[in-house]
Amino acid sequence: MAGNVLVVGAGGVSSVAVHKMAMNAEIFGKITLASRTKSKCDDIAASVKARTGVEVATAALDAMDVAATVALIRETGAELVVNVALPYQDLVLMDACLEAGVHYLDTANYEPEDEAKFEYHWQWAYQDKFKEAGLTAILGSGFDPGVTSVFATWLRKHKLDGIRQLDVLDCNGGDNGKAFATNFNPEINIREVTADAKHWEGGEWVISPAMSHKVNFDFPEVGPKNMYLMYHEELESLSTHFPEIERARFWMTFGDAYINHVTVLQNIGMTAITPVMHDGHEIIPLQFLKTVLPDPGDLGALTKGKTCIGDIATGPAKDGSGEKTFYIYNICDHEECYAEVGSQAVAYTTGVPAMIGAAMVLGGQWKAPGVWNMEQLDPDPFMEMLNTQGLPWQVHELDAPVDF
Repeated sequence: MAGNVLVVGAGGVSSVAVHKMAMNAEIFGKITLASRTKSKCDDIAASVKARTGVEVATAALDAMDVAATVALIRETGAELVVNVALPYQDLVLMDACLEAGVHYLDTANYEPEDEAKFEYHWQWAYQDKFKEAGLTAILGSGFDPGVTSVFATWLRKHKLDGIRQLDVLDCNGGDNGKAFATNFNPEINIREVTADAKHWEGGEWVISPAMSHKVNFDFPEVGPKNMYLMYHEELESLSTHFPEIERARFWMTFGDAYINHVTVLQNIGMTAITPVMHDGHEIIPLQFLKTVLPDPGDLGALTKGKTCIGDIATGPAKDGSGEKTFYIYNICDHEECYAEVGSQAVAYTTGVPAMIGAAMVLGGQWKAPGVWNMEQLDPDPFMEMLNTQGLPWQVHELDAPVDF
């Protein structure tokens, strides 16, 4: 029986997730889309109706208001809240789910609004509350985190007896023609890329300055791109749940123009997240910058090219043949995504896994009480849906471990 769902947030990822939910009516019953700005929800609902014929209910909601969220959950009969809003809202939405007695899923870990800290401990602290309530909370059901963690688990289940070395590689080979634009929420994107790089090695975190370690890598169907060592939250959960990992790193590609723009903006204080006074009003420079940058949700029609995101993992082979290295990845075409759901591939590669994670909860495949990261769950049903829902994956054995 199809389950009702409340989706919170009305950005590009939300639009993809809701379109794909409507395309899977055997899984999703009533879909309600809520955001502080109802008109954004109405625009998405109109697109869904035009493309699929499915009606999506919409509502205005301040997600920081727990009582209002609980009331909307009860009004809509939702069994699951899918949080594709800002990560600052994760904890209050988890509180609302506990009070209303429904399941929870998000695509990014909680972070405080006044500090760029990407850590899971705030959400992991909810483990006992969700377990005692008999409710499931799924953390990070996007692509990275999300699919990349499931990729690692799938390799660990089917190809390797453990993962000694793991590199997550995120390449966007798309071009939107803009002088400077981010591929997802500018505020979150710039907070990530300006934070110190951090990777796991030898049982501890190794910290280096942001964008200080660059490697050129030849990505399948995209070609050579410069990728930079960064910190990403799945490194924390993977190094926690896969204790055999000796080294785990995250890499993301950026063009020279992007790096130059971010460097200048950082040097003049426009990426700051502490308030400053302007004309007698207190503003946060990064939030102001967000208002003048292109909206990533408007870039779909302009973006051409492909993304390539995946894992390179090394460990002892399950067949006893010694150490092996596998590269598992997805390639996604920006123009194909726009034709299907009116979105560019970066939003698509996050929104589709959010829908699939929600399907896993509603379908009962992932319904153990507690708070879970994606790598802790059975990868097989999720991997099967990736192949049928627009994100097919492939895996190849490499000649040797990567050394960069």
